[in-house]
Amino acid sequence: MKFHLSNNLVGILNFLTFIISIPILGGGIWLSKHGTSECEKFLDTPIIILGIFLMLVSLAGLIGACCRVTWLLWFYLVVMFLLIVLVFCFTIFAFLVTNKGAGHVVGGKGYKEYKLGDYSSWLRKRVSDRKNWNKIRACLVDSHVCTKYAKKYANDDVNMFSKEKLKATESGCCKPSSDCGFTYLSPTNWTNTDTTSTNTDCSTWSNDPKMLCYNCSACKAGFVDELRSDWKKVATINIIFLIILIIVYTIGCCAFRNNRRDNSYQSGGWKP
Repeated sequence: MKFHLSNNLVGILNFLTFIISIPILGGGIWLSKHGTSECEKFLDTPIIILGIFLMLVSLAGLIGACCRVTWLLWFYLVVMFLLIVLVFCFTIFAFLVTNKGAGHVVGGKGYKEYKLGDYSSWLRKRVSDRKNWNKIRACLVDSHVCTKYAKKYANDDVNMFSKEKLKATESGCCKPSSDCGFTYLSPTNWTNTDTTSTNTDCSTWSNDPKMLCYNCSACKAGFVDELRSDWKKVATINIIFLIILIIVYTIGCCAFRNNRRDNSYQSGGWKP
């Protein structure tokens, strides 16, 4: 009974994975053909690779378990083991690089402001790289972060605006830093006054909707803060995913043992 149960479970799980890989691969191919924004173009290759990977691994597990092809099941188990190690390492890494940094409360304001120096050096280096930031900036523009922000708070006067709970990217990318002392006219329109602030973002700010503070250090910090929050959620989910992988791997080991036993019976004897 154990022989049939473990092999059938591996077969069913990998059949479901194979079915899931089809729309993932199809979505990646569609993005590569029809994607118009920089964000979509950036995502198509990883999605296609993920789809192909899931398809090949699930086929190896499905055929290896159901057709008793021992070498395919061995390949499947090796890949699963490497995946477990990879997910474990990424989860630890994600917790390490996201344990630093938080927004600063601004006196009399409902929103927080962000400084890039507060976050881990690894994240700072990635967003400070010009090539990386140009892609991230294009994604922020394509997702209309500041356009939506401007519409949402368009009717706010200065007192109402100062009490708003802004997202990290809205605070960093769509308005100037409070220490610049600029005069509020609208969420994306500020009067540039003479300031003694040493904050370089003050000179970077522009009322041009295409520029705003997208090249500001605060914008990079806001993006990193949201990324940090997302990575923490992913790392938590990865723990559950890791447990599932270990369970599937254990069942796969039972199926592999069953294949060896079946082959040994056919060749004249079984040795555990």
